[in-house]
Formats: sequence, structure tokens, C-alpha cells
Amino acid sequence: MLDNRKIVVRMPAAGPGLDAGLLHKRFGPVVAVDEVSIAVRPGEIVGLLGPNGAGKTTTLRMLAGILSPDRGRVLVDGLDVHLEPIAAKRRIGFLSGDTQLYNRLTPREVLRYFGQLYELRPDVIASRSQGLIAELDMTDYADRPCGTLSSGQKQRANLARAFLHDPPLLILDEPTNALDVISGQFIVRAIRQARDAGRAVLFSTHIMGEAEYLCDRIVLIHQGRVVDAGPLADLLVRSGCKNLTDAFLHYAGTPAAR
Repeated sequence: MLDNRKIVVRMPAAGPGLDAGLLHKRFGPVVAVDEVSIAVRPGEIVGLLGPNGAGKTTTLRMLAGILSPDRGRVLVDGLDVHLEPIAAKRRIGFLSGDTQLYNRLTPREVLRYFGQLYELRPDVIASRSQGLIAELDMTDYADRPCGTLSSGQKQRANLARAFLHDPPLLILDEPTNALDVISGQFIVRAIRQARDAGRAVLFSTHIMGEAEYLCDRIVLIHQGRVVDAGPLADLLVRSGCKNLTDAFLHYAGTPAAR
């Protein structure tokens, strides 16, 4: 049975990483996000999980400053995303499963373009671009038009774009969506390396194995509300389930398969 209790949290205080408090977003008569609060510290991976339509993407877009909340506050390293958008967004690397690239540009040209948008020096752009191209194994196609690349190759280029300005916070919305196993695992490894480098990482996924493998903490959202949050072991105890898949189904109000 679905647990309808509401997780009550305080408004955020300024600090390193991400602090978002009591976010509320309505689209006409539909409440998409209802007082959701999330915190992510440097060197930590937090997973945002929930069924389709739960409010995950709306929440992530508010955290990244793409949407404005009707109520609530988002702080990145103490900067309010909606009052100081330019300074705050310089600290965010955002990626979604359907982020598009400019088809006529090559990955190297995309990195140069976004480096200029972030006002990085030309030598810094060149150095970081080359490092990311090598690190993400993009050398063979770094100078091919993005329109000719596979989905996995495009997503690696997108990941490089999100990393280019060395942001302390990564917000990743289903970054392995529709990727093959090899490309998906490559991105999973890059996320772990980002955490090990001291970045704060928040990501959503429908792949329970990814969440179990990657996340230090998990936030479960259903019908726009946080229904449970914490380390995986704590979630399993509170839900009475043996694994994350069953806990996910429990909070979504769907019986687990027997």
C-alpha cells in the first residue's frame, strides 16, 4: 500500500553544493511539484527516483534554473539560482537524456562554442576540450559533425559539454536513457569519477541497478511529493522491502512481482 505521509523539511541554508527547499510548481490545475526539498553535498551522489509523471524532470529543471518555481528556493554554493542566475549557472553542469547538439558542429566545435559562452580563456577551452575528448574516448569522432554520430557518441559529447566549465554541481536527467550497455556504463563510470573528484551529483534514472550502484542517498518522489529519502539501507527498512525495485513499486502503489 502507498505510504501517503509527507516528508517535512526545512528551507535551505547557504552552503557548498545544492540546497533546494519547499519547491512548488503548478501547470494550470495540475500540481507537478509539491514542496519538494533536496540537498546534495560535494563528493556525494543523490538519486531522484519516481514513476513517469512523478515530477522528476520538472524538479530538475527548477534546480538547474530552466524553470522558475512558484514557491521555494534553490541555492547552488549559496547563490540563489533565480536571483543570481548567471553566477549560479556557472556552477552547474546540466544534462538530460534528450539534450540536443548542433548537428553541423563537431563535438570539438560544440565544446569551443560553450566554452566561449562560459567566458573561458581560449587556452583553457582547448586544454579542457582535449582532456575531455581523451577521457571520454571521443578521439575518433571529435571532428565529425554531430549529426553523423550515434546516440552513445552524442551523449558522450553532451557529457563533455556539461563537464567543460568544471562545475561543482552536476544535474543529470536520465543521462543513460536509450543508450547501449557500453555507452551507458561509460557514463556511469564518469559519474562516479565526478563524485570522487568532489563534485555534487544529482541524477534521475529508471534503472534501479544504476541507482543502487551509484547513489549515496536516494530521494523517492511520487505525485509531486517526496515520499521517502535517505541511504538505500534506510529506505529498505522503512518500506519493508528487500531491494530498491520493490521499494520503488511500494511507494508508487504498485504491488511487486512475486
